[in-house]
Amino acid sequence: MRRADFHYDLPSDLIAQRPAPARSASRLLHLHGPSGATRDLAFLDLPSLLRRGDLLVFNDTRVIPARIVGTKPTGGQVEILLERVLGERRILAHVHASKPLRHGVPISLPGGASAAFIRRHDDLFELELSEEPLPYFERYGAMPLPPYIERASDATDASRYQTIYAREPGAVAAPTAGLHFDERVLARCESMGVRSAFVTLHVGAGTFQPVRVEDLDQHRMHAERVTVDAAACELIAQTRARGGRVIAVGTTVVRSLESAVREGRVQPFSGETRLFIRPGYTFSAVDALLTNFHLPESTLLMLVCAFAGYDAVMRAYRHAVRERYRFFSYGDAMFVEGLGARGVGPGSEGA
Repeated sequence: MRRADFHYDLPSDLIAQRPAPARSASRLLHLHGPSGATRDLAFLDLPSLLRRGDLLVFNDTRVIPARIVGTKPTGGQVEILLERVLGERRILAHVHASKPLRHGVPISLPGGASAAFIRRHDDLFELELSEEPLPYFERYGAMPLPPYIERASDATDASRYQTIYAREPGAVAAPTAGLHFDERVLARCESMGVRSAFVTLHVGAGTFQPVRVEDLDQHRMHAERVTVDAAACELIAQTRARGGRVIAVGTTVVRSLESAVREGRVQPFSGETRLFIRPGYTFSAVDALLTNFHLPESTLLMLVCAFAGYDAVMRAYRHAVRERYRFFSYGDAMFVEGLGARGVGPGSEGA
């Protein structure tokens, strides 16, 4: 398949610019991959799609306020978007400036700090800060909203562009499927016998980079840091042994778990992943997926198509456009049962 196969027409007014009034107030499209059947639901209906003995797996990464604007000695502005911390004071960052950075020319940063350009790493810049990076960005940085949100971040984003269970700092983009969960929904899931596990994948800004090649064999994924610990692996093994389903909350969880598969099962893993999941991929770790609606021609849309079938997913997206679902990070959600799903809920109908 080629990049153009994953295009769909999306009116710009369906791109959510702000979150819903409440986390769980979004809509939910249920897609059963094997049949292609869909149902229009509300996110508060999610527990009705779950079963006692299922396991929800969440990504507990916490978004860093990773955007800083500095100034060159000439007065020119330099926008720095943190990608990851390399060492005590060195970072990898996306940098936007009117003219290229030069060695030896300091960048003045808010709060009296400064940054120096060290070297390039493909599209990224290695910089050395005058202060320890994470505390500095936590104090002076702004939340790094995605490029399709056409406004500056504000106080609302500091909480709403963060899951309520975020605890491991390191992401520069939110694992957005988890943004829909509030304490009420989590409590309802727990009360009906659905358990929870956590993995960590620090989402990088590369998640918003377009696929630039038509031949998907030539695409190279950006690297992201993943931790799948022994506790999560044990819960997954128990769930499978008891006949429950492993339900990934977000594509980041899918990539985390699939990256941790060894000898046919999920095993503890800590390291980088560049796993590119597209149609033809065989899943080993995940039975169902909760996810938002993704950009046309994006690797995330390709992952969903691999999970539930290309034709079913593209029909579901066209249905979502017709029914005016809200798209992308602050948009609505899908509950997707994969090609190996068992049964389809009552009242289902084709898109």
